[in-house]
Amino acid sequence: MAVFLTDEWFEQVEKMGNEAGELNLPPVLANMVVNLKVAEADKTIEANFANGLLHRGLNDNATTTLLLDRDILQSIITDFDTNQIMGAFMSGKIRVEGDMSQLMAVQTARPSAEQKELYTRIKSMTTMA
Repeated sequence: MAVFLTDEWFEQVEKMGNEAGELNLPPVLANMVVNLKVAEADKTIEANFANGLLHRGLNDNATTTLLLDRDILQSIITDFDTNQIMGAFMSGKIRVEGDMSQLMAVQTARPSAEQKELYTRIKSMTTMA
């Protein structure tokens, strides 16, 4: 088990992503590159979503940055609940900087079976601090 968003967690996610191979992502998810600034008690964790996976650090190719807290991000990663995501956005728990167009397009995207399987594996090895 690895604590969500720690260096160890990112390393395990990268390894699992490499082992999973092709995720057969729908084009909108395959082309999505979004930076994340995740508020934690006393710091901000920088990450990015690209190629269907969460990566450590910011991505220079991202035109959108999401500002959110750790609990919201974990829920997004583990539950894939678009209604919950929209609710968090509408209530101000997710703020957006930059281009919102790719976020609008992702509303109708559904993760592939391969991506769901990978995220189930990631969820099973993840623990909260």
